[in-house]
Amino acid sequence: MATSTRRARTTAGTTAGTTAGTTAQYDAFLAVCPSRQLLERVSDKWVTLALCALAGDAAAQQDGDHAGPRPLRYSQLSRLLVGVSQKMLTQTLRSLEGDGLVTRTVTPTVPVTVTYELTDLGLSLHQVVGHLRVWAQANMDAVTAHRASHGATGS
Repeated sequence: MATSTRRARTTAGTTAGTTAGTTAQYDAFLAVCPSRQLLERVSDKWVTLALCALAGDAAAQQDGDHAGPRPLRYSQLSRLLVGVSQKMLTQTLRSLEGDGLVTRTVTPTVPVTVTYELTDLGLSLHQVVGHLRVWAQANMDAVTAHRASHGATGS
């Protein structure tokens, strides 16, 4: 029974397009579902950290006060995301812009100023991944202790 249900969802439930007044149905448990690509993208650590930085989490953590979303220049993001390569940050920002999560604004100054800012869609995703970042920070000691007791390195 489960197999026939899954087959039905494969053919009828994962259409990528929408028609006027209808919304496509997605099932990330199916290999052919395009939402899997989105899950892969948003589960990346650099995506999470870039969204959190643009949401003002880094400033809030340093100042102890919630700074809120703000536009940041590439160089500011690069300094906040310690350890990210220039190539990876560029790829991450391009993918976020392509998915409609971030806007890129070019200001014709000398030198040219490029800023990145969360869209409403990006802000809604930050509400989810921001909690994940906070959870990871809050529970790292417990995870480290479990890794040590099981001989795991976490890689």
